[in-house]
Amino acid sequence: MAGVLFQQLSGTQFQFVPYRGAGPAMQDVAAGQVDLMFDSPATSLSLARAGIIKAYAVTAKRRLAAAPEIPTVEEAGLPGLHISLWYALFAPRHTPRPIIDKLNAAVGGALGNPQVRRRLVEMGLELPAREQQTPEALATYQKAEIEKWWPIVKAAGIKGE
Repeated sequence: MAGVLFQQLSGTQFQFVPYRGAGPAMQDVAAGQVDLMFDSPATSLSLARAGIIKAYAVTAKRRLAAAPEIPTVEEAGLPGLHISLWYALFAPRHTPRPIIDKLNAAVGGALGNPQVRRRLVEMGLELPAREQQTPEALATYQKAEIEKWWPIVKAAGIKGE
């Protein structure tokens, strides 16, 4: 989907190569078999720093704390290519609210640990502020992501397999 958005914004066309995971895809990028890949900083920063691959830009709205030397897409000349990789913890629909609150407090506590935060930032992850680490904030964010990506998915004819 990142590649589709890139094509739309840049007016380019290229062939997509399906992979069964980021590992095999990154191997082909590193070997020069594939020219372009959108990947998570957690898996690609070490390769970029080692000079094995070239990191052209981050798709975040600001430079990553873990890689301030890599420009944003705006700085690289392609505004609007904002793609966030995010993680969330989900529970079944009818999970009682006290259990949700307990899970949320545990995750919030872990993410508040300075060692955990430091390690996640080193991996290139951006952590939301504590007040954004709630089920309600997640629902709002997820809704916004669906509204952003659904038209792109439909226009490109992307279907789950």
